[in-house]
Amino acid sequence: MVSMSPTSPALSPIGAVRPQVFLGLGANVGDPISQLCRTAAELVSRQILLSPLRKSSLYRTAPWGPIADQPWFVNAVVCGTTVLEPLALLRATQRLEQDMGRPRGRPRYGPRVIDVDLLLYDRCIVREPDLIVPHPHMASRAFVLVPLLELDPHLTDPVSKRPYAEFLPALAPEASRMVKLQDLW
Repeated sequence: MVSMSPTSPALSPIGAVRPQVFLGLGANVGDPISQLCRTAAELVSRQILLSPLRKSSLYRTAPWGPIADQPWFVNAVVCGTTVLEPLALLRATQRLEQDMGRPRGRPRYGPRVIDVDLLLYDRCIVREPDLIVPHPHMASRAFVLVPLLELDPHLTDPVSKRPYAEFLPALAPEASRMVKLQDLW
């Protein structure tokens, strides 16, 4: 089920208003900064997201979840528009992950060459077996909210209608361990 808010542009033909999409990127295997740079370039070259692509700063972050014994991650958020519907967008990002060397069926929360998460698809609420948007855990992860709010400090959760900035104080311990690496990449 996809629900569009009254302010959401309809999925429309070329030349019309297109949905704005926010994707979370992360990596902690190999050269994470290069992998995030390559991922951003591939998102545009494969027309998964259309340029201009906006990118948050890069952040070094502690592993999140039950597998603590792994390298720290490099995380960022990118924003662009798309002509793809939500499930097609998910499938395109999964193909990109596989092409970059991420195997499907890997341990959850484990090390990865690249991770691309669909965080927000315009103001849509999506509830499908393979996809939930907004991302169900984003409001509880500083490594997502800090770069997301860097791109748009006024974003609100389409479900609760609360500004995402209201979730940050509860994430202060995690946010305080994040290291901003670079603004431009």
